[in-house]
Amino acid sequence: MQAKEIRNTFITFFKSKQHHFVPSSPIVVKNDPTLMFTNAGMNQFKDYFLGNEVPKVNRVANSQKCLRVSGKHNDLEEVGVDTYHHTMFEMLGNWSFGDYFKKEAIEWAWELLTEVYHLPEDRLYVSVFGGDEADGLDKDSEAYNLWSKIVSEEKIIFGSKKDNFWEMGETGPCGPCSEIHIDLRTDDEIRQVSGKSLVNEDHPQVIEIWNLVFMQFNRQADGSLNRLPATHVDTGMGFERLVRAIQKKSSNYDTDVFLPFIHALEIKSSKKYGDDEKTDIAFRVIVDHIRAISFTIADGQLPSNNKAGYVIRRILRRAVRYGYTFLDFQQPFLYELLPLLAENFGEMFPEIDAQQEFIAKVIYEEEASFLKTLENGLKKLEQIRQQLQYTGENIIDGKTAFELYDTYGFPLDLTSLIARENGLSIDEVGFASEMDKQKSRSRSAAEQETGDWVMVGEDRGVEFLGYDHLETQASIIRYREVKDKKGTWYQVVLDSTPFYAESGGQIGDQGLLVSYKERIRVTDTKKENDLTIHLVDKLPVDPTAVFKAEVDKSRREYIMNNHTATHLLQAALKEVLGDHVQQKGSLVTERLLRFDFSHFAKVTDEELSKVEQLVNQKIRENIPLEERRNVPIGEAQQMGATALFGEKYGEFVRVIAFDRDYSIELCGGTHVASTGKIGLFKIVSEGSIASGVRRIEAITASVAENYINEQLYLIKEISDILKNPRDLKKSLEAIISEKNELKKEIEALHLQKAGSIKDDLIRSAVQVGDIHMILAQVNLPSAEGMKKLAYEIRNEVSNVLLVLAATIENKPQIAVMIDEHVVKSRDLNAGDIVRELAKEIQGGGGGQAFFATAGGKNAAGLPLVIEKAKTMFSNL
Repeated sequence: MQAKEIRNTFITFFKSKQHHFVPSSPIVVKNDPTLMFTNAGMNQFKDYFLGNEVPKVNRVANSQKCLRVSGKHNDLEEVGVDTYHHTMFEMLGNWSFGDYFKKEAIEWAWELLTEVYHLPEDRLYVSVFGGDEADGLDKDSEAYNLWSKIVSEEKIIFGSKKDNFWEMGETGPCGPCSEIHIDLRTDDEIRQVSGKSLVNEDHPQVIEIWNLVFMQFNRQADGSLNRLPATHVDTGMGFERLVRAIQKKSSNYDTDVFLPFIHALEIKSSKKYGDDEKTDIAFRVIVDHIRAISFTIADGQLPSNNKAGYVIRRILRRAVRYGYTFLDFQQPFLYELLPLLAENFGEMFPEIDAQQEFIAKVIYEEEASFLKTLENGLKKLEQIRQQLQYTGENIIDGKTAFELYDTYGFPLDLTSLIARENGLSIDEVGFASEMDKQKSRSRSAAEQETGDWVMVGEDRGVEFLGYDHLETQASIIRYREVKDKKGTWYQVVLDSTPFYAESGGQIGDQGLLVSYKERIRVTDTKKENDLTIHLVDKLPVDPTAVFKAEVDKSRREYIMNNHTATHLLQAALKEVLGDHVQQKGSLVTERLLRFDFSHFAKVTDEELSKVEQLVNQKIRENIPLEERRNVPIGEAQQMGATALFGEKYGEFVRVIAFDRDYSIELCGGTHVASTGKIGLFKIVSEGSIASGVRRIEAITASVAENYINEQLYLIKEISDILKNPRDLKKSLEAIISEKNELKKEIEALHLQKAGSIKDDLIRSAVQVGDIHMILAQVNLPSAEGMKKLAYEIRNEVSNVLLVLAATIENKPQIAVMIDEHVVKSRDLNAGDIVRELAKEIQGGGGGQAFFATAGGKNAAGLPLVIEKAKTMFSNL
C-alpha cells in the first residue's frame, strides 16, 4: 500500500464512523501566544477543549501538518541521526468533542490497524496510564479493562506520567493516554528479547505509532486538577511511522514518503544512499528539512532573523551545510526539489503546488546567501586556527565556538570535525554554557505569568458586533491577571463586544468600558485562539455590573481607511505587476498601512506611480462596500474571492468587495462604507524585505494630506534658501556638481600630502637584518588613504615591516603591512599583530597575513601602539 493510499484509507475509515474531515490548519500558528508552530493535530481544536467555542460537529478527522523544532517538543538534533524523528511530519487524528470516549477510540484504533491496514497483532503493544501519587491520580483501569478484552494482558504496559499522561501546557485540558507501539525487529531479534521490555526505551525498531488521549481534567495555574464538564478524545498517529510499519521498512526514510527525494539527491550528488553513515545522515536531513522549509513558507512564514522566521532559516541552513559538507553541493540545490514535493504532496496540500515557483525562489535566494556565509565561516575558522597557532594554544574556547554556531550556522559537530583535522579541540562545556545563556535570555524575554480565569457570568461564547456597532451593552463573563516584565495588567472577556480583536494584520481596537461607577480604559483587543480578549489597566470595582463598551471611533475610522486602501492596493498591484502578486503579510494601523507581496524585482517609480494613481481613481469613484457574511467557502471561491495562503478559513466566510471586477477578497476586518471616505492614498516607501517579497508602506486621509503639505513646505524652504531660482532642480544640480569638483580638489591635495608623508616614512626606515622596519604615528585624512600609503611603501621598500597609527575622523586606526617574504621567513601574521596592538586603543580588527587593519575607541593610546610594536619586533 502506497503512502497516498494509506492516508486516504485513514480518512475514509473515520468518515465511515461519522467523522467530518477537516483540512489541515496552517503550520504557522496565529492568535495563540503559547505556540510558534502547529506541533499537534489538536492545535486547531484547542478552543473546543477550553470551552471558548462550541464545536459545529462532534466527530472530526484530519491529517495535520506539524513542526517540532522549538519549545517542549524539539526533535531537531535527532533528525537524520535516527530513522524515525522529523521536523515536519503529518499527524493523522480523530477527535470526539463530548461525544464518544475511551471504548470507541480504543476499538476503532485496533480495528483500523489490524483489520484494515492488516498490521500483525503479535507485534503490537499498548500502554495505559499507571497513576501518579503527586497528582492523586489512580491508574487508568477503564482503559486497561477495555484493552484486556482485545489483547492479552502481557501486551499491556502501565506507563508513567511522562509517557502516558498528556498535557496541553503548564495549564489547560489534559488527561491520561493510551499509546499503541509496534515492534519492527526481525523474528530472530524478537525471539531473543521481548518487545514489551523495549517499549518507550527509544529503540529504533520498537516505536509508538498512535497516541489516544482522553481529555478528562483541566490543569490550574496552581497545579491542581479539576474535572472537565465534558470528556473528549484526541488522537494522533505519525503518518510517516504508520507508512513505515505498513510497508515493513526498518526506517521511515525507506518508504515512498521520502525515497523519491533520496533518489533525486543520489542522481545530483553521484553518491549512493546506504554506502556511508555520514552521507546517509546528510541524505536524511535534507529530505526531511525540505518539507519543513517549503510547507512553512507556503503558509506565510519566510526565513528571517526573528522568532519563527529564524527557526526556518536555521533548518534551511542545516540542510545546506549537510549538502555542502557531505554531498559536495557547492551551489544551491534544495530549490530543485520543489517540483517533486508538489508532485508528491500537492493533492493533499494544494498550497505547495499553487506556490511552487515562489517557494523555490525564496529557497534559492536563502541557499545562495548562506553558501557565501558558509565560506566566510570557514575563513573565520582558519583565522582562529592561525591565532591559536600564534599563541601556542590548541583549544577553541566555548564563546568562539558558539559564535560560529550562532552567526555562521556552524553546528558544534562541524566545528569539532574541522578542529580535529587541525589538531585542535573544542571547549564543549563553555559552548554549552553560552547556549544556556541564549536560551535563558529567550525564556526571560518571553516570560509571562498568567493567572486562572475567574468566571463571573455564564460563559455562552462572545458575540462580535463591531461590524455594525461601535457601542453596545456588555457584561464581563471572565477575567484574569497577567504579569510580565512590564508589570501587572488584566484581561477581560465580554459576552458581546464591538471591539475588533487584532487579526489578519489589522490591529485591535481601543476604547472604554463604562459602568454606573467607573470608566475603564481598553488599551488593546487581541485573540487567543478564537477568544476575544480585552486588555485593561485595572479591574472593575464591580465585575458583575453592566457596561457600555465604547470603541474609540476616530481611531477605528483611520484603521478602516487604511484597511480598505490595502484591498485597493492589492488589486492595483495585480493589475500593474501581474497576477503572480500574492499577499505575504500586512499591517493596518491608524497611522499607516504596510503591505508585503510576492514579486522578484524592484517596483519601478513608473509602476509605483501607476499603482498609486489607480488606487486614488478607485477612491474618487466612491465605490460602495459590498459585504456578504456566512458565505459557504466553495461559493466564495467561485465568486473569485482572493484568499490568503497561511490563513485558516472555516466552512463559512465573509466576502468583501469594492466592485467585484476590481477587488473581492475573503476578509474578517473592518472597512469603510464606500471608498470615497478614504480621501487620499499616498505611497511613502517600497523595498525588499526577504527573498522574493517586497513591502509597500502607504498612508491615507488626513495623514496623507499632512505628509504632502510637509513635502511642499520643505520644497518651499529649499527654494527660499536658494533665493527662489526659476528652475529649482537645475539649481540643485549645479550646487552638487560644484561640490563634486571641490571634493576632487581636496582628494588631490590629500594625495599630495600622503606622497610627502610616504617619502618621510621611507627615509625613517630602520634596517634590522634584512628587514626594513617603519613604525610611525601619522596624520592622514582617510582609512583608504592609509591603505593606499601602506601598499605604495610595500611596492617601493623591500622586506618591509610597516605599522601606521593615525586618528581618522576622530577615531584611532592602525594598519600593519608585512612583505610576503618576511611573513614566511619570520612566521609573522599581520592579522594577529594588529589584534594585539589594537588592545592599546580599546579596539579590534583583522585581515590577511600580509596586511591587516584595526579600529578602536581610545585615540590617546596611539603612541602606545608604536611603543608596543617596537617591543614586539625588538628580537627580530
